[in-house]
Amino acid sequence: MPGDLGDSGTPHRPRKERSLLARALAFLARREYSRAELARKLSIHAGSSAELGRLLDDLEAKKLLSNRRFAESLARGRGERFGAARIAQELKQHGIDAELRRATVASLKQTELARAREVWKRKFGARPTSQAERARQMRFLLQRGFAGETVRHVIGGAEED
Repeated sequence: MPGDLGDSGTPHRPRKERSLLARALAFLARREYSRAELARKLSIHAGSSAELGRLLDDLEAKKLLSNRRFAESLARGRGERFGAARIAQELKQHGIDAELRRATVASLKQTELARAREVWKRKFGARPTSQAERARQMRFLLQRGFAGETVRHVIGGAEED
């Protein structure tokens, strides 16, 4: 009933459903999203795919949604712990186009050796003393997405340039 009182003595109002725009802005206020990722999150709330497409186009036009900003944010945040190959794979999973992935990965490759050294120092800090330990350290860095040549350089003991 419209005049029903709740437990606190105030009238009950049905909770208003948030609009698609409000949901999108709430997501974007927390962190950057790729267009594909935001579309996936909002699709269950959208009336139609056309409505969702218009909203995403509008957000991009207002520069509230940007695949470039998302790619830079992901590379900056994950770059301290992971290699360029791993980050490129994550960008692909988030629906980032090939050209933007290449540009992002190219900037990461410039610092790959230094980043790999830092990751290695935090984890191990000492050169391997056996073949088994050497293989373990190499596997670790390779699984983090660092290039094989970079891993060999770090584990091989070459001093910093």
